[in-house]
Amino acid sequence: MVRHANNGDRSALEKLILRHQAWIYNIAVRMVFEPADAEEITQEVLIKVVTRLSTFRGDSQFRTWLYRITANHVLSMKRRGGEKATLTFSTYADAINSTPDLDLPDPNSVPVEVPLLVEETKVACTTGMLLCLDRRQRLIFTLGEIIGVSDTVGSEVMEMTTANFRQCLSRARRDLHQFMNQQCGLVNASNPCRCVKKTKGFIDAGHVDPKNLLFAISHLQRIGDVAAGTAREIDDVADRSFAAIYRDHPFLEPAEQARWLRRILDLPEVRATLDLS
Repeated sequence: MVRHANNGDRSALEKLILRHQAWIYNIAVRMVFEPADAEEITQEVLIKVVTRLSTFRGDSQFRTWLYRITANHVLSMKRRGGEKATLTFSTYADAINSTPDLDLPDPNSVPVEVPLLVEETKVACTTGMLLCLDRRQRLIFTLGEIIGVSDTVGSEVMEMTTANFRQCLSRARRDLHQFMNQQCGLVNASNPCRCVKKTKGFIDAGHVDPKNLLFAISHLQRIGDVAAGTAREIDDVADRSFAAIYRDHPFLEPAEQARWLRRILDLPEVRATLDLS
């Protein structure tokens, strides 16, 4: 498809974009939290991918090449979305603890099923925790633990040695696990924080909008279902069950994919670069 796209085959380019844009989007969401900002980042990355398509020589898998462009973009981009507020694990814990424990909303008072609201709270809260990691840690954790790329691919994407990639991933795991083990009832049953108890408080605070769910849409695939099943050693973290929470997150499809596609293909620089037919 790359070869055909470089020869001006519009259909091949469309298939290439549609195959890979959701992977870029799922990385972007975990970097900035806000779906609208993640959509914008995905389009920016796709424009770079398309206009640089002729530089792909097949020395690595196409997705590895794509991830490298994505990584370089998100590491150097301006702060946006959830990154605008500087978060630490301490401030995040304070925000969660200050959210009151309340009964779930009356099912007749909300436009969606209550279990979806609880799931939205869980995914929104755990996704927000990622923002407490620095940008590089967040990206390495997303690639290595959530998407499940191998150490070899991860080191190539991040342009570091495999040993350094493993070390950085281990540090990100350790920091996140330490926080969740002390705070999150999903990881440590002795912790009082429960998604069911926090759902109404998240709604009241505006973190969850029952009329506009960002993450917990019905019938979505899970990341663990579509990502590579990379087996990793336990190394520094005694209890790795916390990572399963992230691989159980929904694999999100960006909205209005056809509109994105038309916008990208109609850009003058794209048409000029590929001489699309």
